[in-house]
Amino acid sequence: MNAIEETKRINDEYNFFNEICEVKPSGKGKLSGYYVSVKDCIVVKDVESRSGSAILSGYKPVFDATVVKMIKEEGGTIIGKTAQDEFGFGSFSVNVGKGMKIPLNPIDKERSCGGSSGGAAGFTKKAPFKHIAIAESTGGSIVCPASFCGVYGLCPTYGLVSRYGLMDYASSLDKIGVMAKRIDEIALGLSVIAGHDEKDATSATAKKEDYGLQLSKGVKGMKIGIIKESLGKGTDREISKKVMEKIKVLEEKGVTIKEVPLPLNAKYSLAAYYLIAMCEASTNLAKYCGMRYGKHAELKGGFDEYFSSVRSANFGDEVKRRIIMGTFARMTGFRDAYYIKALKARTMMIEEYRKAFMEFDALISPTMPVIAPKFSEIKKMSPLQNYMMDILGVGPNLAGMPHISCPAGEKEGMPIGIMVTGNQFEEGKIIRIAKALENGQ
Repeated sequence: MNAIEETKRINDEYNFFNEICEVKPSGKGKLSGYYVSVKDCIVVKDVESRSGSAILSGYKPVFDATVVKMIKEEGGTIIGKTAQDEFGFGSFSVNVGKGMKIPLNPIDKERSCGGSSGGAAGFTKKAPFKHIAIAESTGGSIVCPASFCGVYGLCPTYGLVSRYGLMDYASSLDKIGVMAKRIDEIALGLSVIAGHDEKDATSATAKKEDYGLQLSKGVKGMKIGIIKESLGKGTDREISKKVMEKIKVLEEKGVTIKEVPLPLNAKYSLAAYYLIAMCEASTNLAKYCGMRYGKHAELKGGFDEYFSSVRSANFGDEVKRRIIMGTFARMTGFRDAYYIKALKARTMMIEEYRKAFMEFDALISPTMPVIAPKFSEIKKMSPLQNYMMDILGVGPNLAGMPHISCPAGEKEGMPIGIMVTGNQFEEGKIIRIAKALENGQ
C-alpha cells in the first residue's frame, strides 16, 4: 500500500484530512522522501483550501504559500490539507465548518485531538511513513494538539516563518510551525520553512539557520525557569508530577532549575488574547461576504441582507460568536476600554517575559492543564470554559516567543505535554532542550 492509499485508509477512520492529494515536489533536497501534510488554512496551488470553513468551499488557490513552495523545492510531497477548527477558532477541533468531520484522537476515538491544528497532530501520530506536518498557531493551536496526541509541535518566533499564503485569523498573532514524531524532524522542517520573505511585510530578516546543528550541542550549563503559576491551581496534579519528573532529567544533564513567577501573564493573558484575537478576526473575516470573496449565493435584496444571509448560512456558531464579540470590542466607544487596553496589557506581559529571559535560557511549564477531554465532556463546557483551556499557551503567543511541546509521559493512557518557551529567535535553544528531553525518555 502506497502513502496516499495509507493516508486515505487512516482518514476514513479518523477524519484527519479535509482534502487528500498528491502534489509532487519541484526539486530534490532535505525533504526528499518525506510526505508533508499542510493545515487547511495554508494555501496549496490547485488544491481546495478552506481554512475549515464552508464559506470557502470550492476555492482552489492559484498560487502556493511561501512555506509550501519551500517544501516542494526541497523535495517534499504534499499529501493533503489537514482538518482544523473553522478559521482556527477553538481548542479541541470540534468547531469544524459546516459539512466537515471532527478529527478523532489517534489514541482514543472518544477524545479530542486538540485544536485548532487537530488533524495535523492526529495524523502525525498515526502516519506510518516519513512525515512532517505544517501547522499554524494563534494562541496555542500547535502545542495543544501536539500535547493531546503525544507528538512534538514547535511554534516559532513571530516573523521567523513567512505568513504569505496563510488565511488570517489574527494578523498580529498567527504563526506557521511544524509537528513531527521526532525532534530531529522538527529541526529539519523548521530549517526548510524559516527565512525572510519579501512577500510578507511581517517577515523578519533573521539569518536562515540549519537547526539540525543544534541537536548535538547539549544543555549543560543552561538555566531554566519553571513558571510558578503553571503548576498550581487549574493544572491536573498528575500532569504537574510528570512535568517535574521530566525537569529532573534536565537537572541530571547539568541544567540549573529555578522557579520563576509570571504574575501578569497568569492574570491577564487570556483576557488580552481573546480581546485582541477576536477584534482582529472580525476585521479579517469581513471580506467573506459572498461578493468578491467567499461562497456566492443568489443576489437578493440590499447588500446588508445579502451579506448577512451568506455569512449566516456558511459560518459556524463559534465563528459568529467571535465576529460579534470582536466587532463590539473595537466599536467607537468601546475600543479604548477593551481593545486598546488589551494591547497595553500585552506590552506589559512581553516585558515580563523579557525580564525573565535576562536570567533564564528558557522557561518550562505543562503544555495543557488536562489530558485530551472526551467529546462528551466538551459538550458540557460553556464557551468560557473552552477558552480557559488555553491558559498556558496564550502567553508565548501574545509575546511572539518560540515554544515547543514535547511528550512527557501519560495519564490514563493519554499523552501529557511539557512546553519549553524560549526568547525571540532562540529556537536553537529550545530545540536543544527538547532533544535532551527526548534522549531522557
